[in-house]
Amino acid sequence: MTQSWPRFDADFAQKFDMLLRWRRDVRHFAPDPLAEGDMAELLEQAALSPSVGHSQPWRFVRLRTPELRERLADHVDAENLRAARRYEGEARHGDYLALKLHGIREAPELLAVFCDEHASAGHGLGIATMPEMLRYSCVGAIQTLWLAARIRGIGLGWVSILDPLAVGAMLDVPDHWSLIALLCIGYPLAPSETPELEQKGWQAREPLADRLFER
Repeated sequence: MTQSWPRFDADFAQKFDMLLRWRRDVRHFAPDPLAEGDMAELLEQAALSPSVGHSQPWRFVRLRTPELRERLADHVDAENLRAARRYEGEARHGDYLALKLHGIREAPELLAVFCDEHASAGHGLGIATMPEMLRYSCVGAIQTLWLAARIRGIGLGWVSILDPLAVGAMLDVPDHWSLIALLCIGYPLAPSETPELEQKGWQAREPLADRLFER
């Protein structure tokens, strides 16, 4: 029996476009906790993402310890101040300091995403010349998680101002796991049609035509 592909109509396509346009990197979170069932579904859907050689190299670490959360927040704050030095003497220095760049203390859920660089699944297919494909696969899973969260009205913030090795040591993960992302997850305090960095005048979305080339 031949199985047909599922059909997605014009209404679905329009809503999907809206989903992409309303995805946000969230920094301000409401205190409401997430239902355990919602977190379980988000992780299940993230695990449906494609991966090189079907290696499924993502490793999710949920951070449940208050003391560990505070250590991570302190670490990111310190790295944030270090990053601010690159703008000293520039007009953007004050703008940078005014940005809220993480919600580690407020978000009800923290999730660290690692890549298992020695993943046995997939048997090494597709990574002989591009081993970084394992990490790209993990990024794809994060994007899936991000969109699945937005469908439920849940926000996600990707924290990148940190030392990956220091965070890996804090979380006591195997040495061959590479940190891909530290994610803050929860309900947005105030949903907005415009990305926050655009609201703050830091960076607007630029035309696709400037980033599209033909050969």
